[in-house]
Amino acid sequence: MPDAEAWANLANTARDGRQAARWAYARSLLGLSRGPEALGVLEVMRQDDPDLALVPAYQLAAGIALTLSGRNVEALQALSGQELSSNPEACLWRLRTLAKNDLAGDATRQFNCALPAINARSGEARAPFVLAAARAANMLGRPALALQWLQQLPDRHPSANLLRGKAYLALNEAQAARLRLARVEQSGSPVERMDAKLSTIEAAVASRTMPPAAALQKLDAIRFSWRGGEIEERALRLTMQISEQSHDLRHSLEAGASLVRYFDLSGTNAALLPALRAQLASALAPDSGLPIDQAAGLYWDFRDLAPAGAEGDLMVARLANGLQAAGLYARAAELLGYQLSQRTKDVAQGPLSVRVASLHILAGRPDRALQALRTTDAVNYPQDMRWERKRVEAAALHLAGKSAEAMAVLQDVPDGSRIRTEILWRKQDWSQLVAAAEPLLPKAKNLTDVDQAVVLRHAIALAMLGREDALAQLRSRYLAAFASLPTRDSFDTLTRAAGSLDATSISKAMAALPNASPAGDIADLLDAKPAAGGQTAA
Repeated sequence: MPDAEAWANLANTARDGRQAARWAYARSLLGLSRGPEALGVLEVMRQDDPDLALVPAYQLAAGIALTLSGRNVEALQALSGQELSSNPEACLWRLRTLAKNDLAGDATRQFNCALPAINARSGEARAPFVLAAARAANMLGRPALALQWLQQLPDRHPSANLLRGKAYLALNEAQAARLRLARVEQSGSPVERMDAKLSTIEAAVASRTMPPAAALQKLDAIRFSWRGGEIEERALRLTMQISEQSHDLRHSLEAGASLVRYFDLSGTNAALLPALRAQLASALAPDSGLPIDQAAGLYWDFRDLAPAGAEGDLMVARLANGLQAAGLYARAAELLGYQLSQRTKDVAQGPLSVRVASLHILAGRPDRALQALRTTDAVNYPQDMRWERKRVEAAALHLAGKSAEAMAVLQDVPDGSRIRTEILWRKQDWSQLVAAAEPLLPKAKNLTDVDQAVVLRHAIALAMLGREDALAQLRSRYLAAFASLPTRDSFDTLTRAAGSLDATSISKAMAALPNASPAGDIADLLDAKPAAGGQTAA
C-alpha cells in the first residue's frame, strides 16, 4: 500500500472504520519490513483500544514490528502469548529473534512449528528465516543441519555462503570453507566480509596452521578497522586466548579489559572479570619478580580491573611503597592520587591526602601537593588530622615561594613554631629566627640532637646579628651541657666574642651541626628540590 493511499484512507475514513484502516496500513508496513513505523501505527491503535493488547493477531503484529525494530526482548514477550505458542507465523518470528540473540537451543525448538510458515514463503521473503535456522544449527554444533537448511538459498547468496563456510569449517572441509568465505569477501556486505575474514583466522588458529604472532597481527588489523558488535567481541576473545597461551600478559589484559569495558558481562561472559582480576593480582604479587616500575605501569593501565575493597587497597599500598622506596615519588603520588579521588571517601581521605601531598612535595611538585590537600578539604577531619594536613600544607607553600602563607597556616598548629623556625633557618631570616627560637631553647642538661641543633642555630643567628650580650648569656647557660658532646667545639666557636668570629669559622660550625631538625619529618619535605623544568606556584 503506497503511503499516500494509506494516509488518504486514514484521513477520509469515518471514526468507526479508522482502526481497520490503521490495521491495513500496519500490515502493509510489516510487509515492507518497516518495523518502527508499523510499531507506531500499532501503538496508536492500542491507545484507542487497550484491549487489543490481548488479541493474538495484534500480539503477533507487535512482535514482528518489535523484531524488525531490533527490540528482541520485547519481541519475545509479545510473541510468547499462550494463543501464539503453536502459531506457525509466531514460531517463525520467535525462531528469528532467538537466533539473533544467540539462543540457539530455544531457536531450534521452533523448527517444526515454523515449517508451514517458511514453506508459505519463497525467494527473498524466505531468506531471513532460513538464515536464522542455519545460524542456530551452526551455534549448536550441527553444521550438517545448517547446510541442509541453506540448500533453500542460491549458491551465490553472500549471507548463506558465510554460514556455509562456517559449517564446512566445523566439518573440517577446509577447501570448501575457503571457497565459500572467499566468495563472501568478494560480494558480501562490509559486516559479512569482515566476518568471513575473522572466521578464516579462527579456523586457522584452531587447526594450528597459522603461527600465533601472525594471527595476532591479523586480529590487531581487524580491531583497528572495526569497532563494536559480535565481530570485535570475537576478535578480542581470540586475541585474549592466543595471548594467554603465549604468556603475553599485557596483550591478554588489553583484550580482556576491552571486553569488560565495552561488552555485556552477563551469561557466558560473567566469569571474565573475576578471571582478569586474578590474573592481574598474580602479576602484581610481591613474589612475581616484576620490576616495581613495570608493576605500577601495569596496574595503572588496567586499574579498572583491580580488585575492590581491602584487597585492592592493599595492592595499591604495596605498589606505592615500592615506588617510594625506589625514589619514584611522582609515580607513587599519581597512583595514590587515583586512590584518593576514586576509592577513598570521608575521613579516610585525611591520612591518604597527607601522604599524596608529601609524595608530590618529594617529587618537587608543591603545586600538586596543595591541590591534593585542597580538593579534600571539605571533610570534617579530627583535630589531629587537620593539624597534620596543615603541617604538610605549610611545607608545600614554602616550597612554592609562599613562606608568609606557610607561617599563617602554622599559627594554631601545635609544634608549628618548630616548623616556622625551620623555614626561617632556611631563609636565613636571622632576626625573626632569634625571636621564634627563643621559646624553644631547651633546659641546659641532657641535650638531644634536636636540642643541640636548636641551640647552635640560635647561636649562629645571634652571631650573624652581632648580639654579643645574648651570645654570652647563651654560652654561660649551655657551656657545661656541651662539654661532653661531639658538638662542643662548634658551640665554643659560635659563642665566643663576636669580634673573634669570621665567615670561615661560622661556615665550619654550620657544617658540623647535627642533622636532626626541630621540624621532624617536615624537614625532609622542606629538603625537596623542584622538579625538572621548574614549578608552578599554586
